[in-house]
Amino acid sequence: MSATPALEQPRRSWTHLLARWETLLLVALIGLIIVGNALSPFFLTAGNFSNLIAALMEVAIMALPMAMIIILGEIDLSVEAMAGLASALLGFLWAAGVPLSVGIPVVLVVGILGGLLNGLLIARGGLPSLVVTLGTLALFRGLALIVLGPRGVSDFPPEFTEFGFGHVPGTLIPWPFVVFVVLAVVLAIVLHRTWIGRQVYAIGRNTGAARFSGVRVTRVKVSLFAFTGLIAALAGIILTARLSSARADAGEGMTLTVVTVVLLGGVNIFGGSGTIPGVVLAVLVVAVMQNALRLANVSVEVQSIALGLLLILSVVIPTFAHQARSAIDRVRGGRPPPADSVPQGERAIS
Repeated sequence: MSATPALEQPRRSWTHLLARWETLLLVALIGLIIVGNALSPFFLTAGNFSNLIAALMEVAIMALPMAMIIILGEIDLSVEAMAGLASALLGFLWAAGVPLSVGIPVVLVVGILGGLLNGLLIARGGLPSLVVTLGTLALFRGLALIVLGPRGVSDFPPEFTEFGFGHVPGTLIPWPFVVFVVLAVVLAIVLHRTWIGRQVYAIGRNTGAARFSGVRVTRVKVSLFAFTGLIAALAGIILTARLSSARADAGEGMTLTVVTVVLLGGVNIFGGSGTIPGVVLAVLVVAVMQNALRLANVSVEVQSIALGLLLILSVVIPTFAHQARSAIDRVRGGRPPPADSVPQGERAIS
């Protein structure tokens, strides 16, 4: 009699592992690598993998704090504009003779201030994050155009640009990938192992309940938006180094990819759930997919369609899976379906 639960426990743990979203992403990643190898003989080369990782690093870096923002139940559409403003401001300061040792900290502070503006309007002003960050997206992009205009600045010192497209000595690992890995590890520990992470999940699941339980909702939201602005500015600096050029339109169109990566990583668009490892796997999935399509000479328009479909699927599939799981749990528990799902003529008459 006692042996049955012991046998069922490993079976349940294996089933739970196989049903995890991260496992499905890993399977998808392996499948895409196989397809990419079939499309091009250059796909499975160290140089190509280095290039595909480097091409998406700015998006990947911005996706990490974005994941926490969406788990919080909010969204930040202004990250690409902040990256562009950071690039424009860095180029302006460098052209004005300000050394990078001073210009980079100034740009990072501007990123924090931009995030604070978002956080205060949303958390203290009670405004919807979608509308606020859509407005600051236009604001930051406009400021970037005022600061630098249509011109570009490209005479940065070699030691700065080397950080953007150079590699760790003796390897083909891009320096921005090191930044991404360090940031991912730190945020994974913060989100999944500390009280800060528990507060973020609590706010995302039920803001009112979190506030009544003692969570300082306003402080958490403002702090997280400020941190997101900081990381977006950092991504703008890295993008400037990789392209060896500062432009006001740097980062344009990245927000769609950032949100796609986050949702594909299993973060619930309504907040309350999601993991950093899932987002890391999603970064690799999107990077491999885009690289395979590029090597197959697929047009940019078709690549955009593929990214849009990926975004839709990353929302639809988890939603249907959650509904199916809820239905199965109700059947196993012997609970009746919700009243709304029972036709009116079949309801019991009291």
